[in-house]
Amino acid sequence: MTKKVELRGVLTALSTPFADNQDVAVDLLKKVVDRSINGGINGVVVGGSTGEFASLSSEERIELVDTVVSHTAGRVPVIAQTGATTTREAIRLSKKAQDSGADVLMLVTPYYEPLSLDETTNYIRTVADAVELPVMLYNIPGATGVNLDADSAGSLAREFDNIHYIKDSSANWEQALQLIHHHSDALDTIIGWDSYIYSALVEGAAGVMAGAANVIPEEIVAVVKLIQEGQLAEGLSAWNKVYPVIDAMISEPFIAAVKKGLDLQGFPIGLPRAPMADISEEATARVEKALKNLHAYAQ
Repeated sequence: MTKKVELRGVLTALSTPFADNQDVAVDLLKKVVDRSINGGINGVVVGGSTGEFASLSSEERIELVDTVVSHTAGRVPVIAQTGATTTREAIRLSKKAQDSGADVLMLVTPYYEPLSLDETTNYIRTVADAVELPVMLYNIPGATGVNLDADSAGSLAREFDNIHYIKDSSANWEQALQLIHHHSDALDTIIGWDSYIYSALVEGAAGVMAGAANVIPEEIVAVVKLIQEGQLAEGLSAWNKVYPVIDAMISEPFIAAVKKGLDLQGFPIGLPRAPMADISEEATARVEKALKNLHAYAQ
């Protein structure tokens, strides 16, 4: 039986830095990892949506995993996103990540060409059966065109002893509650929608996966710790200070907004890979104002 890795609290969906020529900035990626770990997060996720995996070549995705696993050096678990548009490629990337020493594989379902639910679950079954590491399902129907509903996800977890988690980025709160309340015996729910951080953890989610944790890791960790300690009123107070920053970023193209949030704090990691563009001046001003207000609370 596959040994389950304990994933709790906040996991950073790592942003991928790019140099001016749009190559992956490997040395800067290591600093992005350190920023989150030093901020107290409980795990890092490499090659996810916030990490712009869809704009990367297969070899770049493999290099990202190699770099993050090596640099993290066991300080926190590393979750490698290895899903692809074909079953064959997903297996290849998953086995490479397994060989690199990743702790968990996160498996996005195929994107671009919408599949049936049967095609989607057969893809998951085939990939999960081909690897030994724990698997996290990744449900993001806005990108894939297919929703992996709570009962289907729970059934897969009960069928395979290495499917232990789901990252739900459906932004469907009713579905999140069904995962938490109906399937927690078989599946740990990680909510992948930053604005649900407080409510998800209070409701009983195992954790949250947040792109915003690249930008404000310590502040998000503080909220999570208060909730874990049962200090819900204090946690809500802290969350009310953090939420405007998350809202300002999630209201814009999120990948670019995360990079802008880092840049505004003196931690530039480049622009998103073209054709994705930077956020507007007006959006930048909103993110900057939210960050300044948050830092003013801390003084």
